[in-house]
Amino acid sequence: MRVFVTGATGFIGSMVVRELIAAGHSVLGMTRSEAGASNLRSIGVTPLIGTIEDDELLKRAAESADGVIHLAFNHDFTRYVQNCEDDRRVIATLGNALVGSERPLIVTSGVGGLPSTPEHLPTEDDIPPSVADFPRAASEEAAKAAMARGINTSIVRLPQVHDTARQGLITFAIAMAVEKGIFAYVDEGQQRWAATHISDVANLFRLAVEAATPDAVYHAVAEEGITMKAIAETIGKRLDLPVESIPATKAKAHFDWLTHFVQLDLMASSQKTRHELGWQPVGPSLLEDLAQLTT
Repeated sequence: MRVFVTGATGFIGSMVVRELIAAGHSVLGMTRSEAGASNLRSIGVTPLIGTIEDDELLKRAAESADGVIHLAFNHDFTRYVQNCEDDRRVIATLGNALVGSERPLIVTSGVGGLPSTPEHLPTEDDIPPSVADFPRAASEEAAKAAMARGINTSIVRLPQVHDTARQGLITFAIAMAVEKGIFAYVDEGQQRWAATHISDVANLFRLAVEAATPDAVYHAVAEEGITMKAIAETIGKRLDLPVESIPATKAKAHFDWLTHFVQLDLMASSQKTRHELGWQPVGPSLLEDLAQLTT
């Protein structure tokens, strides 16, 4: 199978292309630089130098592939809403290249924003709120629009994806903690975040593109929820930083743009995904990786 992967040299994409190559697939990987292209060549990936702003290039690459995994996303959170709308355009462009075929398009989203309460653990069947409340819903709205046109589209929702160097939103919280000299959590620190090791996420993307199941939604969730207090205490011990609770009324002053996220439960179940794909995560836990931080 020839798979076109956007964001092929990114944190997740670089692991996904290795997973695909190891499984015997050929990979066309998009990268923005010659240095990235050289890295891709070294592991057997055919590089495509360009950006997701180039609709024509995206279209030609998707048309040449047996399947597409879309991972590229601008993580500049100062322009988050615009980045999400840009992703809507990219997904529509990729879908246009695949319309009329059975070739799969795998779209990336997140478990954040799904309805989570102590009585309800979000599942693959839950629907995120509108973009007004959850901007990343633009990606899922674009995927659903593609599905409605008969394009073979699936959605992979991500939790905090981690290794010992990067851990999703937690990476930004660590940077803030180092800058401020304290790792804080809000109130009792019982907010819980789902997480998965990057190797298991890469495995799920491969299984998803191979299954090519129309209209599927998958949760790449290994651990359903780890408390922010446990996360803070593990990082504090590793980096020798004090750990303190701060009241919600002072959260904005400390966390800035992260305030909204650190006060939420970002949990999810993956029971349906495991059953449908036979996915069994085996990588290290989040706290194991945080205890071995390399940054």
